[in-house]
Amino acid sequence: MESEKEIINRVASSSLITFDLEDYYQAGERVVIDIKDQLFQGIILKEKNFRDFLKSNDWSQYKDKFVAITCSADAIVPVWAYMLLGISLEPYARQVVFGSPEELEIEIFRSVLNKVDWAKYKDSKIVVKGCSKVNVPSAIYVEVANKLRPFVSSLMFGEACSTVPLYKKVKTIN
Repeated sequence: MESEKEIINRVASSSLITFDLEDYYQAGERVVIDIKDQLFQGIILKEKNFRDFLKSNDWSQYKDKFVAITCSADAIVPVWAYMLLGISLEPYARQVVFGSPEELEIEIFRSVLNKVDWAKYKDSKIVVKGCSKVNVPSAIYVEVANKLRPFVSSLMFGEACSTVPLYKKVKTIN
C-alpha cells in the first residue's frame, strides 16, 4: 500500500502579499451633475439664471454622495460656474470632482491610496490582484504599480496561483 503524501498549499505558504484594490473601494452612491441642463438654449450660461439655480436647489440631496460635475454640451462654460457648483455641493457631498464618472472613480481611489504607507511593502513580493467585484479603473492599477515599485522586491499582477511578472528588483552585490 502506497503511503499518502501530504498535500501542501505552496501558494498559502509563500511569502507573496496580495494587494487587493477592492479593499480600497469606497462604497457610496456616485452621481453626475451636468451643467448642460442650466444652459440657455443649450449653448450659453447666463450668470443670473445660474446663480438663481444654485440658490433654489436643495443641495442636501447630495449628502454623502460622490459627485462628478461636467458639461456634455458643446458650450463654453466659464470656470467660475464649476467652482460655484462645487462650493454649493461641498458642505453635503462626500467628494466632488470635475470630470466624467471614470475620473470621479479615479479620484475616489486616489484619495484613499494617498493615505497608504507604501514603505511597509519594502522588499516584499506583491501580487496586485486582478479580479475584483468592483470596477477599478486602469489608471489606478498603473498608479499602484508606480507607488509599489520603488519598495518591493518583486511585483506581479493576477492571482497568487497565476501571475504576470511586472517587476523584479535587481540584486546588487556589496
